[in-house]
Parts: sequence; C-alpha cells; structure tokens
Amino acid sequence: MRNKSTLDRFQGKGWYEFMIKNLWRYPNRLLAIKAAIAMSLLLIPFVVNGSAFMGVTLALGALAGALSETDDHPKGRVKALAITIISFIISSLSVELLLPHPILFGIGLIGSTITFIVVGGLSERYRGVTFGALLVGIYTMLGASISPDWYWQPMLLPAGALCYGILSLILLILRPNRLIEEQLAQGFEDLSLYMKEKARLFPSDAKSQEKIRGRLATLNIQFINSLERSKNVLNSYSDVLDDHNVLRPYLHQFVLLQSLHERASSSHERYDLLSDEPDNIEILEGLGQLLLQLSLACHEVSKSLLMGTTYHHSISLKWTISALKDKIKKQNSTAKSTNLSLLLQNLTQSHFSLQNMNYNLHSGLLPKVDRDPKSIRQKLREQLSWSHPRFRYAIRLSTCFIIGYILILTFDLEKGYWILLTSLFVCQPSYSETRQRLFQRIIGTLSGVVAGVLIVQILPTIAGQVLLLLVAAYAFFVWLRKNYAISVVFVTILVIAAFNLIAGRGVVVMEARVMDTLIGALLAIIVVRFMWPDWQYKHLPGLLSSALEKNRNYFSSILLEYKESNEDDLDYRVARHRANQADNALALSWRGMKLEPKRHQKFQKHAFSLTYLNHALLSYLSALGAHRGIKNYISDDQWEMFHNIEKELSKAVTSMQKLEACDSTQSLTKFIDDLGHKITELERGTERQKFVILYNIAEVTEQLLQEASQLAKE
Repeated sequence: MRNKSTLDRFQGKGWYEFMIKNLWRYPNRLLAIKAAIAMSLLLIPFVVNGSAFMGVTLALGALAGALSETDDHPKGRVKALAITIISFIISSLSVELLLPHPILFGIGLIGSTITFIVVGGLSERYRGVTFGALLVGIYTMLGASISPDWYWQPMLLPAGALCYGILSLILLILRPNRLIEEQLAQGFEDLSLYMKEKARLFPSDAKSQEKIRGRLATLNIQFINSLERSKNVLNSYSDVLDDHNVLRPYLHQFVLLQSLHERASSSHERYDLLSDEPDNIEILEGLGQLLLQLSLACHEVSKSLLMGTTYHHSISLKWTISALKDKIKKQNSTAKSTNLSLLLQNLTQSHFSLQNMNYNLHSGLLPKVDRDPKSIRQKLREQLSWSHPRFRYAIRLSTCFIIGYILILTFDLEKGYWILLTSLFVCQPSYSETRQRLFQRIIGTLSGVVAGVLIVQILPTIAGQVLLLLVAAYAFFVWLRKNYAISVVFVTILVIAAFNLIAGRGVVVMEARVMDTLIGALLAIIVVRFMWPDWQYKHLPGLLSSALEKNRNYFSSILLEYKESNEDDLDYRVARHRANQADNALALSWRGMKLEPKRHQKFQKHAFSLTYLNHALLSYLSALGAHRGIKNYISDDQWEMFHNIEKELSKAVTSMQKLEACDSTQSLTKFIDDLGHKITELERGTERQKFVILYNIAEVTEQLLQEASQLAKE
C-alpha cells in the first residue's frame, strides 16, 4: 500500500508540483522543453528506421515553428498557426522550384525578403511568422542538395512546425491565460530589478549615481518593453473574447504595474544632496531597505502569476514603514534636515497597492488599454516609403542575400547558404545593433565549433548524436532570450549533430561553416554601414523634440488629473507610457552612438547630457504624478506656477521642432530664483518638499533648454 500511494503522489500531485516549480515557473524552460519534446518525437522514430534526413528536417521545422510562435489567445493561435504553415509551404516550395534557375531564384529571393519583412512590420503576430518563413527558406536551400526529391522539404518542414504548434496549442488550451500571466509576470520581475537597483541610491554620492542611473536607464528600457508586450497580449485576447470581464483581474494588474513603476521611477529630491545631510543617512538607509522589500514583493507577485498561486503580502513591509514614520517624526522635532515624509508616503502607497491587489481584482470600473488606431492598410502605406526604417531594413537584408547568393554561384560554395543564414541573424535595422550581433554571432559560432567537435568525440554513436542534438536544442531556447551569444554556441552544436546524423560529416563541414559565418557577418555590417547609414546624431534633434513633447503632454495630463480626477485614467496612463517610450528612445540613441565609428559620434556629450536631463525631468514629473490622489495637493494660488512650467515646456517643444535656439530660459531663470527664495522661507515639511519637486522640474527644464539651444547652434 505504501508503494502504491507513493506512486500515486508522484503521478498526481507530486508530478504537477514538479511541473509548476521547474517549468511553469520559468517561461524560457517551458518553451525549450516544448521544442525539445516536439523535436524528439519527430526525430527519434525516423532515425531508428534509418531515415535521418526526414527526421532532422522535421525537427528543423519544429525549431522554426517554435521561433515563429506568437503570443495569442488559443483561438488567435489557431489562426496564427495556419498562417505559419501556409507561409512555410510557400517559402520552401518556392526555393525548391526556383533553385535550378539562378536568375529567377535571385529575383524571387529579393522579392520575398522585402515582402516578408514589410508584412512582419504590420503587427507582432506577423513579425514572428515572417521571420520563420525566411528561416525555413534558407533551411530549404541548405538541405536541397541532400534531399531525396524536390517535394520532401516543402512537406517536412511545415509538418514539423505543425507538430510543434499542435503540442504548444494543447498546453495553451489547458491554461488559456498563460500568455497574459507570462508577460505580466515578466513586467513585475523587471520592475523588481529596477527597484533593487534604485535602492542603491539611498544613500549615495554624485560619483556613484552616474553608474547607478546608467544601469537604471537600461532596466527602465527592459520594463517599458515588457509593459508594451503585456499591452499587446491583452489587446490580442480582447479581440477574441466576447466577455471582457474574463480579463478584469489582468487589466487591474496591468494598471497596478504602471502605477508601481511611476512611484518607483519618481525622484523627489537630488539624492546626493539628501545624502550630504548627516541626519538623513539613517532614514535614507531605511528607505533603501523599504525599496528592497518592495522589490522582493514584486518578485513574489511575478512568481505567483507564473505558478498560479495566491500572492501573500509580506508583513515586514508594515514594520519597516512604521519604524521609518517614527524616525521621521522624531527627526522633524529635533533636526533641520530635509523632510522625507513625502518620499516615504510615495513608497507607502506602493505597499498599500500591493497589499490590497487581491481585493481589487474583481470589482470596480473595467480598466481600458490603449491600442494602435492605425489600420493594416495605413501601416502598409507608411512602410512602403524609401524613408521608412522598416523598408530600408528590408532593402538592406535583401541586398545581403543577393550578394551572398552571387558569391555562392561565383565560387561554387557547397554549403554557402550559411552566408545567408548568418546575414539573416546578424543584419539588424541599425548599425549599432548589427555590430553587436556581429561579435555575438562570430564568438558564439567559434565557441560552438570547438565545443561541438570535442563533444562529438565523446558521443560518436547515433544515439549520442540524437541526444546531443536535443540537448543543444533545449539549451538554445533556454538562452535565446537571455544571451544571444550563448544561444549561438548551442545552435552550432545542434548543426554539427544534425549533419553527423544525416551524412556523418558534421565535423568536416565545420570549416566551411566558420568561413561562411565570417563572410555573412562581414557582409551584413558592410551593407548596413554603406546603405542608408542611420547615424544616431542625425536622429538626436528629432528624438529630443519628441521626448520634450511627450514630457509636456505628461505634465499637462498630471495637472488635468489634479483638476478632474477620473476613475478611468486611460489618457493619463497613455501620456505617461509615451513619455517613457520617448525617454527610452533617447537613451537607446545615446547607447547606440557609442558603438558607431568615431567620426560619426557627433554630439556624443550632448547626447549623454540630454539623456540624463530628460530622464531626470521624467523622474520629477513622475513624483508629481505619484501624488495626484492627494486632495488639494495643488492649492488655488499655486496653479499659476505650475502653468508657467507647462508654458515653458511648450515653448521648448516649438523651438526644437523648428530646430531653433530656445530663448525662453530668461523667464525660467527668474521663475526659478523666485521659487528658490520661497522655498528658503518655508519650514521643512511636505509643503516645502512639494515646492522642491516643482523647483527641480523647472531647473531641469532650464538645463534641457540650454543644452538643446547649444545643439541647435551646432
């Protein structure tokens, strides 16, 4: 009886818990195990029966299907899977039929590449599918010389993708809201990392803050991207579901995520100045600990979403907040240091929001999520322009392909289609992204060749090669979203095992593989370097203008919320999200500029200053927005001051749009001086700190205008 009950526990609850803890908890592992299982089911039976080519081709189709997978509701996933299979058939069949005719094949290669890239820009659903279609086309080129007949690959590659798609669809039907939970969980995890890094500012000096803020900018980019993906998945589900109340808890969590980020990214004071006051050190350290605890709470929310468990709020947060309140209360009666109660109030509200998140998920107004109002036709018309980045990327990639194809024909390169495969992965929309992928691809390929050749010696049997291929496939998907260079190592090992299974020549072809990788990578960087090189300094004025405009709109939305507090704050959330997106674009431009040739790194100092100042402005605006729920926060006699800042920001936007030096700093300087005198007259408390936030907004705005004016002159 004991043995039977133990077996029952393993097969029932024990096995389920194992799945939850080791697979559902980690989306990368779940994707990897799905791909590995699908590939093994397709590969092993054919290898055992001596049909290695069919087994490997089916497995490669499954791999391409996994790379093409979209984040859709099960109903939408069925449509996406159908589109995927059709596009795979068209891509593979076209290659097989046109390959014997070089001129027609070249024309088809250019036309199909441009078409797939442009269609991929219409939506996230099409982006993955069209990339997979290009990948399958190159797989077909690589396998054409060893295929028993022309029709096998157009049958096997889509069939492999279909098998993976069905397996993944079954798992999704078992837990249909899994994709929303994954994206929201990633958002909470990214916010947790952001809070953890920001805790290092409490306390900190001016020198250490530069590194911390650089890291925060990177983490902010990650978070905003996660928020965008969450929004896209919610809209995808909303399009399919008749009853939107099913999404109510997830919509509330999405709004909560935005609110928590606003509070976490806000800045009430300059932290180096706060840290210079000895009486503040202990409180600042306590605030740092509070941020760390909030970071851990967000991590627990992420884990509960993935594991399907109920989130339990930590009681230690309440104790920490209580201790900090007592400390600030005692400080206010004995010291002249800056009052930090408003900052504590901000973090306390995050504590309350997390504490009550389970109680507010099924009630109240159904939150709305913004969506792109443009139709498919409008998006297509926009992209079919020589100036559109997506269309230029399509032209660049097709140029890489056709030059690579000419090299294959000219020098009779037997496995030369790896040049095209490398170009597909290395060639990116910008020079900086392409350069980064270049080194990752080369280092990953060389490391994979060395590791693969060594491992093959240890596992020389067919069973060993099958095991090596499946383990490499699993590791490839685990690392794909975390570290591209490491994922390339494993996909190279996968290729060695695949060729060993088909023809026993996995190690032999590695020399050609390395050479073709170098050619393909070099080809990609040269094409991006000389065809419409979008150097970042050219985009800087436009990005700054956009960032200032979005910050002005965000500021206006904050003031509107103070006047007319609405339960549905969609417009406010949209304005804030767009301000963050514009800020991220400015940060990415500055980072990309550092990877460009030195003679094209114009205005790099300006780019750094503008990125730093714009992010600081957004942080101070977030602090103002975080307190919009406080009644009468802005008194009647204070509205004029806030509107003055709004006017100056509007002037700055107009000047930047005209690429003119802004002359509005004189009035701002007087305003800042008057506000500074008013602050010195106020007693230290929340009222004074409110004016300090306004002072910081005005001061950073002035510095931004001066920097922008200098950029306009140059």
